[in-house]
Amino acid sequence: MMEFETQLKKLKYLVLREVAKMTLEDRVNKEELEKVPFTIIEGDTAEYRCCVYRERAIVYERAKLAIGCLPNGQEAEKFVHVENNDQIVYVIDAACDKCPINRFIVTEACRGCIQHNCMEVCPAGSITRAGGRAYINHETCKECGLCKQACPYGAVAEVMRPCKRACPTGALQMNLDNNRATIDKKDCVNCGACMGACPFGAISDKSYIVDVTRSLMNKKKVYAVVAPAITGQFGNKVKVGQIKAAFKKMGFVDMIEAACGADAVVVHEGNEFVERMEKGDKYMTNSCCPGFLNYIEKKFPDQIDKVSGTVSPMVATGRMIKKMDPEALVVFVGPCTAKKSEIKRPSVKDSVDYVMTFEEITALMGAYDIEPQKLENEDINDASSFGRGFAQGGGLTAAIENYIEKKEVKIDFEPVKVSGPFDIKRAMMMAKAGKLQGNFIEGMMCEGGCIGGPATMVSMMKSRPQLAKFSKEAQIKHVIDNENLKRYEEVNMER
Repeated sequence: MMEFETQLKKLKYLVLREVAKMTLEDRVNKEELEKVPFTIIEGDTAEYRCCVYRERAIVYERAKLAIGCLPNGQEAEKFVHVENNDQIVYVIDAACDKCPINRFIVTEACRGCIQHNCMEVCPAGSITRAGGRAYINHETCKECGLCKQACPYGAVAEVMRPCKRACPTGALQMNLDNNRATIDKKDCVNCGACMGACPFGAISDKSYIVDVTRSLMNKKKVYAVVAPAITGQFGNKVKVGQIKAAFKKMGFVDMIEAACGADAVVVHEGNEFVERMEKGDKYMTNSCCPGFLNYIEKKFPDQIDKVSGTVSPMVATGRMIKKMDPEALVVFVGPCTAKKSEIKRPSVKDSVDYVMTFEEITALMGAYDIEPQKLENEDINDASSFGRGFAQGGGLTAAIENYIEKKEVKIDFEPVKVSGPFDIKRAMMMAKAGKLQGNFIEGMMCEGGCIGGPATMVSMMKSRPQLAKFSKEAQIKHVIDNENLKRYEEVNMER
């Protein structure tokens, strides 16, 4: 078994691997699912929670999501596989710690000053003096933050639940009755930021691992489209060519780099940018990040016309494969949960059938008892170094910049590169107000880009050097020199 950065990563792996094994052995049913918690959690001693019974209850909810059902006693209790539900990310109620955190607290830095600005500005009258210092009555506190702003000593600290702090749209809320986290589906963009932020692993994504496993078992012509962020996910010594060999050993027809689709996107999006600027548009944004696209649709709907009309690299590659092989079943493999919502879009359904995260594909390899590091290294030469660079923040910008320079286009390209919800919000607010310091926004919902995605196996600090090395190894150095792009000449690149 591979090494895991955290025990939470290991637990998720074990559950997903067990579900994949159940599928391979044709025993996916409610009775077998109920055995999973006892397979994963052995003995009678709890390791992390109050009791072993709660630990097993959480594993059971994870197993439900792994087979594509809903958690928390919803339709999953009837063992219903939910096909037409657009929501991907869910709170596992049993796992939520209901963090008893008050947002504003008075620290030891309080001097109990005479001026007591904090008391004066509080609109609810929730601050009093007790024992020579300020005291906040949290039963009446409105959490407006005025006390924090007013204190000259900075003695009022703000503490937010990590899941709520990470959510870019405010979709992550607290149930007022029990303080448990809830997700407002109408605001959720399925970016998975809350999933990555919760230290209790109380938020997880619905999986297609059963569907993909059954497709392989039925000898369907399954192709894997793999995001360049996969570098380093199986350890520093495992090469991408060995990962390709692992896919083939599981029964995939082939593994194709999404970075090749990224090269095609650069050409189409670069030309689109030039056309828009010549028409007088103020700015344009990328469209390759589904979390960013969902965010604009829900929070800045009046700016949606500024989003590029070009498809994402995933869709471009999927359409190319389907054109090449009409019987193909395409599975995208990456670090992103929002990609699972992207394939729900009507315009995408014809190009990609399923999405698997790095966590899920690692578990699937475990179910097949395949270790990539023991396989021969296969040749990989699909994409340019710039296409592979899409995996991190600034990579898309660098690729378009290079393309425009090589084409000698006389248009100023002034990019604004942002990643993470806070920088994205600031950039979009500036753009809406007409104060953007540039004419192209590269928005990546995850901090640092795709390598900072919520469903990675290793941290960004470990994978970034591997991505840089993989990009440099590309035999194709410039998008414009990529002969592989001929495969995309008749592919529809419109979103």
